[in-house]
Amino acid sequence: MSERSTLRGSRLGATSYEDERGVEFAERQTVAYSCTAGHRFEMTFSTEAEVPALWDCPRCGSESLRVATDRPEEAPAKPARTHWDMLLERRSIEDLEALLDERLELLRSGLIPGAAHLADRGARRKKTA
Repeated sequence: MSERSTLRGSRLGATSYEDERGVEFAERQTVAYSCTAGHRFEMTFSTEAEVPALWDCPRCGSESLRVATDRPEEAPAKPARTHWDMLLERRSIEDLEALLDERLELLRSGLIPGAAHLADRGARRKKTA
């Protein structure tokens, strides 16, 4: 039997047989916003929802403030964590120096395959230092 994506006896685009009898809609509230360009618009929220003080303007995309409210305080921005910061969370400087010395020794001895050109460069630096 073939796979069917619609119900038997109905067609794509058919009207729904569901109605709104017995359905209780959530209570709603309308909240007005105005943007810096002077656009004013309204959004509908549930009465149980936490209404945001800021919303993007649907016309120009700029930040809009809820009418009759003050601008919320901005939370202090966290400094960006770099790879170095995350590395220092796992290892100390002494551990990192020891790992570097081990890897350099393996590199210079030729035990790391495909890194012979780096070993030669390290030997030349050692001679000049």
